[in-house]
Amino acid sequence: MRNTFLNVLAIGTGLMLTPALPHHSFAAEFDANKPITLTGTVTKVEWMNPHARFYVDVKDGKGVVANWEFELGSPNGLMHEGWTRNSLKKGDVVTVNGSLAKDGSNLVNARKITLADGTQVMGASSGGEGK
Repeated sequence: MRNTFLNVLAIGTGLMLTPALPHHSFAAEFDANKPITLTGTVTKVEWMNPHARFYVDVKDGKGVVANWEFELGSPNGLMHEGWTRNSLKKGDVVTVNGSLAKDGSNLVNARKITLADGTQVMGASSGGEGK
């Protein structure tokens, strides 16, 4: 009995000392003071935890196409906003409002997505206004 108690105590202590899996905060990666709106064609959708993501080909004023990554909330958060796995599909044309990544990469925390038919869905994101 004493050995069992000591084993449980040792395992519990070890678990408490093990660092949790890192997860970034909105403010650590994105700048709420750098809003952006982009329109383009969805190239890929990743419905996974901790954040769903989608990728969009966006053409600039010179006709150069760049692929942008958009971070959403968790799949559970998106479902609370009315999303399903099929809400966004490859080939859909979308307009996305969000906040740019601090590192200057083509990464955006998506707040609001407007579909080609005018339907607006929220990104269930963790930051900025109108989340």
